[in-house]
Amino acid sequence: VSHGLDSFNTWKRFFSKTSHTTIAKVLFLSLTLIFFFCFCQPLSSVLLCFSDAKEIVLKAQILAGGRGKGVFDSGLKGGVHLTKDPVVVGELAKQMLGFNLTTKQTPKDGVKVNTVMVAEALDISRETYFAILMDRAYNGPVMVGSPQGGMDIEEVAASTPELIFKETIDIIEGLQEEQALRMASNLGFKGSLQRQAADQIKRLYDLFLKVDATQVEINPLGETPEGQVVCFDAKINFDDNAEFRQKAVFAMDDMTESDPTEMEAAKWDLKYIGLDGNIACFVNGAGLAMATCDIIDLHGGKPANFLDLGGGVKERQVYEAFKLLSADPKVEAILVNIFGGIVNCAIIANGITKACRELELKVPLVVRLEGNKNIHLNQLLKWQTHVLLIFKWWLESHLQPSRASSKG
Repeated sequence: VSHGLDSFNTWKRFFSKTSHTTIAKVLFLSLTLIFFFCFCQPLSSVLLCFSDAKEIVLKAQILAGGRGKGVFDSGLKGGVHLTKDPVVVGELAKQMLGFNLTTKQTPKDGVKVNTVMVAEALDISRETYFAILMDRAYNGPVMVGSPQGGMDIEEVAASTPELIFKETIDIIEGLQEEQALRMASNLGFKGSLQRQAADQIKRLYDLFLKVDATQVEINPLGETPEGQVVCFDAKINFDDNAEFRQKAVFAMDDMTESDPTEMEAAKWDLKYIGLDGNIACFVNGAGLAMATCDIIDLHGGKPANFLDLGGGVKERQVYEAFKLLSADPKVEAILVNIFGGIVNCAIIANGITKACRELELKVPLVVRLEGNKNIHLNQLLKWQTHVLLIFKWWLESHLQPSRASSKG
């Protein structure tokens, strides 16, 4: 682990200066981190020369699954290709880079491919699943593994739960040698491969700690006919709260495929997810936001978004949230549902008042403010005629009929 971030930054700078036509410049971030922090295989994934490789794999890098069965608008079928001819690598890449790839998880027009991962292809004689994740039930990190890898782990858990192995890790004591060996054994590695797998498991735990990960998932963690234990594919989730000390990692975040509205919301620390309805939701707290979406759906409407203001919201955030909601052409009405616990209702009221005056709101606005300093609701009465002020009784009057009908 002695390379650390210095080597990682050097590698990143090299790629940033390399021509966009150099296919080998594009690497899967998770595999890159695994190499530099853990020295886990595949080492070949960072080689710039494939002359000695028996087979080469190219994989389009977009934030969607099902790439192997996807189709490019260039006519090329499949976002994952294998070849034994290095010359073909360039030909395949030309049909990938700059073209849209459509899969079962992308919009109908697909997603533009700007990067392609190129690596030595290795034969897999056996696949396993391994992950380290933070689990609230155990108040710390947990290893999860299965000898059935290379597939949807949820399916394995549902059909053969006895093949899912868990090992809790004491956050103070760290991962113990016997735990790593036991997990390697549970994954089905035998003889010298058990030691190889245990060593990689320990290094992956080092990675988990050093990059402030919430999840490190290797699927598959496999073995080759030559007797190597290899991290063939990886997914890493990072703790957003650790961004201040993981600047090199977060600088690699590719926002080109992110929704522009969600990106703008994130700038103001707003949790926003666009939906396909026509009633915009303006709520504080994830639980209340989900319940509000459910209530809208229950009464025949469709929410246009999920929006959580959070507990420490300021007046400017309220204003910016309204800018986002009112800019959505699908929105035909806005529902504000605020419970003033930590949130000060006066701040919400002032922000909404400012937004209504300056943004010239054109759609009906329904407001419910309940709790901390809701006496400032009188300010809302000064608004335009398309604003409807409602109180606690509104939700109760709508919920009671539904409760009665549910009881039969």
